[in-house]
Amino acid sequence: MDATATIYDWAAGVLVVRDDCEVVEAELLAADSFLVASGRALALGLHRERFVETASLQGLADRAALDAFWDAGLALLPDSGLWFPRFELVRARDALRLRFRLRTAPPLGTDLVVATATTDPRRMPHLKGPDIDRLDVLRQRAQRDGAQEAVLLDDGRVCDGTTTALLWWRGETLCAPPFELARVDSVSARTVRGIAAALGVPVEEESVRPSELEGATLWAVNALHGIRDVTVWVDGPALGHDPARTAAWRARFGALARPLR
Repeated sequence: MDATATIYDWAAGVLVVRDDCEVVEAELLAADSFLVASGRALALGLHRERFVETASLQGLADRAALDAFWDAGLALLPDSGLWFPRFELVRARDALRLRFRLRTAPPLGTDLVVATATTDPRRMPHLKGPDIDRLDVLRQRAQRDGAQEAVLLDDGRVCDGTTTALLWWRGETLCAPPFELARVDSVSARTVRGIAAALGVPVEEESVRPSELEGATLWAVNALHGIRDVTVWVDGPALGHDPARTAAWRARFGALARPLR
């Protein structure tokens, strides 16, 4: 349990602070998080739809209840400060439950060191939530190797990070792993691709092995940090860097945040 979070259970149409004395083993089935900065967040509609779709696939298809739960969670978010809330669907005592975590945001960063994951423990790689704990174990192993994030491979091809989506540049073209690879549909990656479309920047899907990213500018993107430049790939390819482009796109990404209410 996250000791820094206030945890709420959805009960009878309202969010109720969870009793800290209640210890119930829960299986995480769906989860969605995003950064809230001074009452503003990015791509809320996309996060909501992904959570609703995942919850439906996991057995809870009551759209009205899911929308009411989501709106109640948003209403609890303060108008000031940095927050990283998480909306959850869990299975506890053989029942499906909705749960909300009101969490302060951890320190934010602009760059990242990665290492290649040696295993892939994911059981449901296309869904956001069920594999979070398993991916956290991979990330901790990467940290022991001097990295902050692990890069997952699908049959040797770059597909995802443990907490990020990966994008890279080939000259003036933005590249992404093919959608058929085993990875979550990242809201942040979709947002970056949307920026590219608005700017007329070509986007291509590219199936690559780590060695084929030699010299490329590699970005790790997620809903907490936005766009981060991957500065080092431990025991991997030597990467290129474009600080001006990265800074400009970070600014464009951040400018898309909108008020919660």
